[in-house]
Amino acid sequence: MKRQTIRGSGRSARTLTVAAVLLVLIVIVLVISVNSGHTSLNPLQVLRTFMGMGSRNESLILFEFRLPRIVISLLVGAGLAVAGAVLQGVSRNPLADPGILGINAGAGLAVVLFVSLNPLRLGASPFTLPFLAIIGSFAAAAAIYMLAYRKHKGLSTSRLLLAGIALAAGIQSLMLVLVIRLDEQNYAFVANWLAGSIWGTTWDFVLALLPWIFILVPFVFSKARQMDVFMLGDQTAAGLGSLLNRERLLLIAAAVALSGACVSVSGGISFLGLIGPHLARRLVGPQHMYFVPVSALVGALIMLAGDTIARTIMQPSGIPTGIVVAVIGAPYFLYLLSRSRG
Repeated sequence: MKRQTIRGSGRSARTLTVAAVLLVLIVIVLVISVNSGHTSLNPLQVLRTFMGMGSRNESLILFEFRLPRIVISLLVGAGLAVAGAVLQGVSRNPLADPGILGINAGAGLAVVLFVSLNPLRLGASPFTLPFLAIIGSFAAAAAIYMLAYRKHKGLSTSRLLLAGIALAAGIQSLMLVLVIRLDEQNYAFVANWLAGSIWGTTWDFVLALLPWIFILVPFVFSKARQMDVFMLGDQTAAGLGSLLNRERLLLIAAAVALSGACVSVSGGISFLGLIGPHLARRLVGPQHMYFVPVSALVGALIMLAGDTIARTIMQPSGIPTGIVVAVIGAPYFLYLLSRSRG
């Protein structure tokens, strides 16, 4: 018992240290991001603007363009990483990710259908698109779950991955047909959205996303011990008194809702839910009470850094953030896939 207490306190200290380092890195990248862009603002101008002594243009650039986008990047990164941690824990599949499993594709289909059937009015959609994207995410997740679940055998991890990839391919083909029928303005919006371009860059989008993050992330953290039990296998979890199906469905629902809400404002970001939990697990170990919060910090850091690079690498237009994240995540996915086969 004493050894376990010492080990637990050591793990807690390590987690606090890692979290502190990640927070420092986030602050550093945040400062770089605030000072980067088509119109350059040096640190003195930024500080002066924060104190209310900046020019009208400086205030407009900082408070209306850059800060909302930075906050959105942090929230989306944390949300998608936590969603990935949940999916990996519940399915016991280290390759589970909302993008890879097709959940993001379901959200994308809902958004494309909305754009196809309605004139695109961005001013009216900050609080509408998250609900539509979440509905699409749940529809995709339900289809994947039914395809991967086998009676008397439970959730098959290999079938889960294959069903997700197949469903994502089918949805993307359907979206391609719908996109071709759009007019030029809506086509440009949907193309950027699917590539992972953070288009929701106003405070309205921040307010639309905040409730989902502030409710679902703490809920997931409260289920950390339950996810530890899931990692032991269904039979062991049942023997310990876990209500398997109920708890699994609740956690999957939380992950799907997080994914849908996040991608509704950030577009199709893939691999972030894969990288964040894996790096966090390497840093603080497999216990969910430690690596779920660290996953959120890692995801926020990667997303903010990716968005900063995307905004500055090809000015003035930039590139979609999803492309930068995919360049980082795709090789890592292939590495994990090769290890799982071995």
